[in-house]
Amino acid sequence: MKRTALAAIALFCAAAPLDLWAQATKPADPDAPTFSNDVIRVGVTEVVVPVLVRDREGAIVDGIQPPQFHLWDNGKEQQIHVDVTYEPVSLVIAIESSSRVESILSQVRRLGSIVQPVLLGTQGEAAVLAFDSRLRVMQDFTKDPDKIKAGIDKITVGSTQSRMIDAVERAVYMLRNRPKENRKVILLVSETRDTGSEARLRETMMTVALTNTIIYTVDITQIAVRLTEKQSQPARNPIDPTTMNNPMGIPNTPTSMEQNYSMLNRAQFIPVLKEIYTDAKGLFVKDPATQLAHATGGGEFTFLRQKGLEDAVQKVNTEVRSQYMVTYVPNNKEEPGFHTIEVSVAGMNYQCKTRPGYWMGGGKTQ
Repeated sequence: MKRTALAAIALFCAAAPLDLWAQATKPADPDAPTFSNDVIRVGVTEVVVPVLVRDREGAIVDGIQPPQFHLWDNGKEQQIHVDVTYEPVSLVIAIESSSRVESILSQVRRLGSIVQPVLLGTQGEAAVLAFDSRLRVMQDFTKDPDKIKAGIDKITVGSTQSRMIDAVERAVYMLRNRPKENRKVILLVSETRDTGSEARLRETMMTVALTNTIIYTVDITQIAVRLTEKQSQPARNPIDPTTMNNPMGIPNTPTSMEQNYSMLNRAQFIPVLKEIYTDAKGLFVKDPATQLAHATGGGEFTFLRQKGLEDAVQKVNTEVRSQYMVTYVPNNKEEPGFHTIEVSVAGMNYQCKTRPGYWMGGGKTQ
């Protein structure tokens, strides 16, 4: 039995409003969304958490009954509800089109033939967004697979910049007006790093949470880019090896599953997410794509060869259709700051993959 997931945390009005502050950003292109410096007053009445359950061998577990789930928010157990309905997907396919990935772009164009039958089905819709130093909507939302394919086929390479964070912000803006019942998903096909964005990761992550969006990244691996990009001079790989995915061909094992989905994952990402949300000392994040995927409960996949791209899309589809959607009203809304989330299945030694937590605004942070 398939389970559903709404893609990100829902933040709505509560009895006592709380403050989330948005940094004003003005993207270079005139059609991009702009945000004011005004305080956005919102509260939390319901938190929506997508949960993917795997056994110790890495196989997805289906058929878990709602009473078996337990969830803790900042260490406090919550009264939860598990939904079983399935909604269609509203998807933005955001593709890097910088000159750095010119040799790989021909493989990426294959997405046009893969996404519709695999991920969207007959009810889903997709839009296509390309980004380098520009943000270009190649195709607005449509259910027509031919238009989706044509939009991807029209992508051409541009500058050396890769405004990934700006592209995610634009994609979220595009998803805001889609049907409320649709799950909102961004499929980000790019390198993990960002060069040239005007938006800040902190505010973009908050916007993603407010619009219930889940992000999956298909990384054009640094190894592929370094082998194929046109370089004017040698450059050092800026990505910390500890943040990169397993090399292609290495299967998921109980050890790698533990690293990817369990408490080791939380130990790795929660401190970084807290620093991003509090904007500690103007923190520079080397791998924003990785942080966005983990912060929203999505996933990160590598892409080196054509089959890797097709496998990644199939895995995204499997995850989206296999997640359990757990919702709850926090009984600790008065606690500002970062709220950790932990989920377990009673009596079973399963790995529950979900978002590490969410930000509860209580005023402006410096």
